[in-house]
Amino acid sequence: MSPVISIRDLNHAFGTGALQKPVLIDVNLDIHSGEIVILTGPSGSGKTTLLTLIGALRSLQAGSLKILGQELNNTSQRQLIQVRSQIGFIFQAHNLLKCLKAWENVAISLKLHKQIPVSERKPRAAAMLEAVGLGNRVEYYPENLSGGQKQRVAIARALVSHPQLVLADEPTAALDSKSGRDVVEIMQKLAKGQGCTILLVTHDNRILDVADRIVHMEDGRLMSDRATADN
Repeated sequence: MSPVISIRDLNHAFGTGALQKPVLIDVNLDIHSGEIVILTGPSGSGKTTLLTLIGALRSLQAGSLKILGQELNNTSQRQLIQVRSQIGFIFQAHNLLKCLKAWENVAISLKLHKQIPVSERKPRAAAMLEAVGLGNRVEYYPENLSGGQKQRVAIARALVSHPQLVLADEPTAALDSKSGRDVVEIMQKLAKGQGCTILLVTHDNRILDVADRIVHMEDGRLMSDRATADN
């Protein structure tokens, strides 16, 4: 089976001319269906840049990057949008809209999927909120939720459309130890249940054990790629 993520000879730089600074250097990486991979490394090592390229949020400069079999180099905007619609995104900031209730924030991602009737959006959103332990918070606005609860809403939003790939950037950074652990275990349980792949960027050493593999970056290069003890 082809990898969900396949990267070959990927290079990326910021700036131009004498001010150009390499950010990613000769990156090669495969991630397969159902894997949970954690990407670690110091600040400025290129982790978030790599994640945004994989998420089709940034244009590729050099090399090959295939997501779900779709090459992203020299790809049309329409194809990039199609790729993004198959990915669930979870960021450090939950990015919830304050004017919308919890279920409405979750249902936003369903608007990208025209085959899902409008009448099904609330039931699906409510079911996913129930799955992340917020079945009694469906009608709550973000201002009435704790930090951990807001991040659970963000997880529900990312997973409600049953994406094949979930990208998470420091999802536990703003949470205390217990809330952070709960959030990652929910991600792990739901993603494994849906059979999707997770790529998670983190500095949080407390959650490394949820991964099948840990990939470490330094100065724009992949320095190590190892399976965890349980795999």
